[in-house]
Amino acid sequence: MHPPETTIATEEAVTRVIAFFENLSPADVATIGQFYGPQARFKDPFNEVVGVPAIQGIFAHMFEALEQPRFVVTGRVVQGQQCFLTWDFLFAFKDFHKGVTQTVRGASHLVLDEQGLVSLHRDYWDAAEELYEKLPVVGALMRWLKKRANS
Repeated sequence: MHPPETTIATEEAVTRVIAFFENLSPADVATIGQFYGPQARFKDPFNEVVGVPAIQGIFAHMFEALEQPRFVVTGRVVQGQQCFLTWDFLFAFKDFHKGVTQTVRGASHLVLDEQGLVSLHRDYWDAAEELYEKLPVVGALMRWLKKRANS
């Protein structure tokens, strides 16, 4: 049995979601409901929430906590009603390394409903390597632990 073919509507919905994330600004957080279903689930290494208001809260907090956060989608695979995106998340910390652009590399698994809205958004990225190692005190500890584990 062959997997279901990707529809043009799904490709268009994924293109819309990518454009939304690559151009996301604080004002756009209010429009997340145009891209996510009312009971959409979102999970990343720090959060697991259900519903548009909770998802809006995660992205609003991102803009409060970080300087100039932005996503650059580097790849996409669409099959049936789901897709897998690879991305770079660029930002600067507000409190330390101020003004120094940081990059987190990760991937997202998205499942779209019949209307082309995201019903599941699961982010995959290594919080230890991609984030903790960049923090002043925690970073030194993480690098030391990694070195010990690899020796």
